[in-house]
Amino acid sequence: MAYKMLVLDVDDTLLTDDYLISERNRALLKKAQDAGVYVVLASGRPTRAMMAFAEELELARYGSYMISYNGAVITELSTGKAIFEQSLTCEQIHDLHDFSVENRLHIITYKNDQIVSETKSPYIDVELNLTGMPHHHVDCFKTEITGSAVKCILLEEPVYLKSVESRLKAARPQLSVSLSKPFFLEVTPKGIDKAASLDRLAKLLGVCAEEIIAVGNAHNDLSMIEYAGLGVWVDNVSPDIRDRADVIVASNNHDGVAEVVERFIL
Repeated sequence: MAYKMLVLDVDDTLLTDDYLISERNRALLKKAQDAGVYVVLASGRPTRAMMAFAEELELARYGSYMISYNGAVITELSTGKAIFEQSLTCEQIHDLHDFSVENRLHIITYKNDQIVSETKSPYIDVELNLTGMPHHHVDCFKTEITGSAVKCILLEEPVYLKSVESRLKAARPQLSVSLSKPFFLEVTPKGIDKAASLDRLAKLLGVCAEEIIAVGNAHNDLSMIEYAGLGVWVDNVSPDIRDRADVIVASNNHDGVAEVVERFIL
């Protein structure tokens, strides 16, 4: 199979634990692009928090795209414009806030390139460090958020958050819910996930699912792993979904992405 697109989760897949693109991964991804393969980043991160990696890989020069907010936004990198965006309504966000209070969870969303919350938590600090975005700590979340937003994250200790996941899915079937990290429960509008936006992008570019390789490590990557012609986990994949991909390569700290390029593209 001649693959035309390589789709990469960012954290814990493309990036090392130090949030860096390794020299080997960078070099092999350039070779893939020189060979005519689209390299697409697909992350739960906000668009702004992915741009530095897109620039490092020169994705705009190769006419590529980026999927952010867990699929809620697709950006054309050559112009910097969003070609697709779908948001949660203000009512849905307020309802999620009420759910978070009832279930003793932290909740964040995004407004004006800031992370908004009315609580503080070490788990919120992880998102602040990942994204580099400022924290707008407010007295009243619902008073501050008066319009739509592309995504919310519910945050808490992993074992408890996992138990809440099924409760939220059952109580709010109109939402898409998935874990991106054990302490991050991502919430987007129904039908929004990485696979749905990858399918939109593939159709725009005239690429078939069978011509796509998707690489990830977590539950929010599962939809695109199962959508792609070749679904790949890096070795540090969440154990309970380890058997849900076609191939497992080296971990994020051992150039698993470069291994994919060498084995299946070059």
